[in-house]
Amino acid sequence: MSAKIIDGNAIGKAIREELRAEVALLEAKGVVPGLTFVLVGENPASQVYVRMKGKAADELKVRSDTISLSADTPEAELLALLDRLNADVTVHGILVQLPLPKHLNAGRVINRMDPAKDVDGFHPVNVGKLVMGDRSAYRPCTPAGVLELLVRSGIDPRGQHAVVVGRSMIVGRPVANLLLQDAPGGNATVTVCHTKTKDLARHTREADILVVAAGRPEVITGDMIRPGAVVIDVGVNRITDPASQSGYRLVGDVKFSEASEVAGFITPVPGGVGPMTIAMLMRNTVQAARQAA
Repeated sequence: MSAKIIDGNAIGKAIREELRAEVALLEAKGVVPGLTFVLVGENPASQVYVRMKGKAADELKVRSDTISLSADTPEAELLALLDRLNADVTVHGILVQLPLPKHLNAGRVINRMDPAKDVDGFHPVNVGKLVMGDRSAYRPCTPAGVLELLVRSGIDPRGQHAVVVGRSMIVGRPVANLLLQDAPGGNATVTVCHTKTKDLARHTREADILVVAAGRPEVITGDMIRPGAVVIDVGVNRITDPASQSGYRLVGDVKFSEASEVAGFITPVPGGVGPMTIAMLMRNTVQAARQAA
């Protein structure tokens, strides 16, 4: 293996240590950052994610609460809950865990949140501020984590050709926007690829920095990567593996065994982008408390 591993666990831990000092400063001023999770239904993956986020908050002495609602909760009831949380001055951040049950409109739910408490960075006000380069906005956690991985690994996107595979509102579009901005971790020339892109491999082979958020297991193979490129794999996919005790294993959107022989830097799955998403959520929550103080 020739690629250098970008260790998201180590970088995420360093960020949480920095936040621990900031939380202590806020506490000295009588401010305890408060984060409330809203979990609708019993999606096992969502339950795991909320527990992991809650554990990270507890470790930082960020007060966290989880409100669990049944899968058949009426939308009006969920919106009324958000109104109450919006008005609660002890709650600095609100996170509604997605996906929601099909009868709930995620757009209406996100729009109901106070933008000042939208620590996921999905509210249209925060999206607009992000596009404008307004630093008071909350950056979506996974895209912000991708930039931190680059910056803290000594990789400067300035003048580099960054190719983003995926155009979702959660990862692809915001990470492309952040890479474009005239700021640390930005100033790249950005190409965004998606399901309608012709000859995907032609574009990915031109990338100095390749960010893959395609949502398909191991879709990017070694022959699609320019030698020496930086590869950031955002994907997390569960595939069947009879040789594993659990019967499955986790893989990214990049075929790691091949890509690691070609790339200069690469993130593993797990242990790459995943830990950064939680670290950035904690950063957004502390930012929300600081801006509300």
